[in-house]
Amino acid sequence: MTAGSDHDGRPIVRPDPDGTAPGRGAHLHPTSECYDLAVRRKAFARALRFTQAGVGLSSVPLAEHLARIRADPTDRDWSSSS
Repeated sequence: MTAGSDHDGRPIVRPDPDGTAPGRGAHLHPTSECYDLAVRRKAFARALRFTQAGVGLSSVPLAEHLARIRADPTDRDWSSSS
């Protein structure tokens, strides 16, 4: 995952399953338990070193990506994730 912007310019956590996006990235186990824990601990902003005062980092695109891969059991090649 990496930090990015949505179509309105708001900061988001963006999935990067291939680990090829430029900049700082972070790893998350593709489970709802790990995602929920990271959200509760506000780990995405720390891991991606996102420091924009007064602005939150939305993880909705990452949650949607995790829901899609959980719904499609054939899309589970996590062996090359970083």
